[in-house]
Amino acid sequence: MELTQSRPPAAASGPDKFDSVCAILERYSYQPAKLIPILQAVQNEYRYLPEGVMTYVATALKVPPARVFGVATFYTYFALEPKGKHVLRLCDGTACHVKQSIPILEALRRHLGLDEKNKTTPDMLFTLDTVACLGACGLAPVLMVDDVVHSRMTPAAAVKLVDKIRTREQSAN
Repeated sequence: MELTQSRPPAAASGPDKFDSVCAILERYSYQPAKLIPILQAVQNEYRYLPEGVMTYVATALKVPPARVFGVATFYTYFALEPKGKHVLRLCDGTACHVKQSIPILEALRRHLGLDEKNKTTPDMLFTLDTVACLGACGLAPVLMVDDVVHSRMTPAAAVKLVDKIRTREQSAN
């Protein structure tokens, strides 16, 4: 049996997901040196890295699963649990912390019904993470929503931004 013909575990895939993982591996020519972009593409597909899919990727690339899991756990970009459709990353680096990022975090947690353990809303619309630095210290405090940086945030502005996204999502459905 050839590795490219085997399927990832059923719990982590439906027919469409299997096709996506295989297409990702083919796009990168099953090259172990392309592990990081492969995992990025898999995470874009699933919104996280399912354990079974990471094992399948390791097998398909002919590398030890520990290598794949090591990369996935080393880089904070990768998630081992499902993330919401919109990821909110609040900077809590020195500049943002001094400029009151914690009240923003508290306001967002209250508004979204989240806490330190539960970082994703039950409807899978939002995930709230804190990060050590977003590299925008001059714009502190900073909240990154998906790939867009929002500067000089306040608790009220952050809540308003989340409400705007929720309204847009409801209108689209």
